[in-house]
Amino acid sequence: MSFIDDDGPPKKTAHEIGADLSILSVDELKARVDLLKAEIARLEAEATRKATGRQAAESFFRS
Repeated sequence: MSFIDDDGPPKKTAHEIGADLSILSVDELKARVDLLKAEIARLEAEATRKATGRQAAESFFRS
């Protein structure tokens, strides 16, 4: 009897900053680049959303 769940969903690709990249294949490296690009886009969108909200609040309170 094994306590390891082999039937579970595969883990998502994750990236740890500073991790050893020499053990990864070219396909794995490309997947991580795509993952990080998507995360950068998500972060930039959130920063833009927050900046817009802040500008609206500042405009409201200046009036």
